[in-house]
Amino acid sequence: MPGSGPGKRRPPSHPAPVPGYDADGAQIHPEAEVRSVTGNYDSGMTSSRTTLRPPQHQFDPRVKPWWRAQLAIATGVLAVPLAVLGLLIAPARWWLLGPAVVIAVIGLASLATLPVWWHRVHRWEVTDAAVYTLTGYFWRTWRIAPMSRIQTVDTTQGPLQRSFGLSTLVVTTASSAGEIKLEGLEQDQAAALAERLTRLTDATPGDAT
Repeated sequence: MPGSGPGKRRPPSHPAPVPGYDADGAQIHPEAEVRSVTGNYDSGMTSSRTTLRPPQHQFDPRVKPWWRAQLAIATGVLAVPLAVLGLLIAPARWWLLGPAVVIAVIGLASLATLPVWWHRVHRWEVTDAAVYTLTGYFWRTWRIAPMSRIQTVDTTQGPLQRSFGLSTLVVTTASSAGEIKLEGLEQDQAAALAERLTRLTDATPGDAT
């Protein structure tokens, strides 16, 4: 057309972002975000940030024979009575000895494999901000107890644990998920951690609710 010519180009328009999507149109998945809790602590301690992450420390290696002893006891409680009854009651001998043998085989296989696997999976860590645990056999569970949520700290030690020089640290929190247990700590380490957590919780503001 007469008088027409190259005019000024308008810059491309950028539509307003849609909730749930980023500027490039990619969907944001809230379940992929890691929730965090920030706490400020007294006594000259710097503020820390608590995030859901795998803990760093394995349990004491003596936890493996302790687990084996528990599995052996559980296997014996089930298999030995069946074996004894099978030997005493001739008409039902094979009906009783058969399950006893199956239980014994499964128990021996568990003794050889499960404690090694559990020791690789289970983790714990205590920082100035929180207690972290990773537990589970087939389904893994990560848990965090911020210092402001901890109510009580205790150590327990049964006869079997005592024979292996181990203790359990029990951290009671205000969470509905219940207490956190660090099972399989060296007994002096468990006592030192209980003392440290007591100091940290006393220095942390909040009513643990």
